[in-house]
Amino acid sequence: MATGLDDTRTWPDLAIGLYDRLTGRGAEIIYDFENFELFVPSSASDQATHARWKMNGTLKIRTRDREQG
Repeated sequence: MATGLDDTRTWPDLAIGLYDRLTGRGAEIIYDFENFELFVPSSASDQATHARWKMNGTLKIRTRDREQG
């Protein structure tokens, strides 16, 4: 596992980094789920507990810059 200073260490850092890379590029990410199970950690630590999420359907993530003015 990398330990450089620029490593993402928290879930908010990961979300911010993803948004920063996509904003202004007209990006859209679409996921389709069918009986998909995801175990979401409560933190980024090795001892994190996990919540079980079940997903069916479509999740769309779109980014756009705010209009200046």
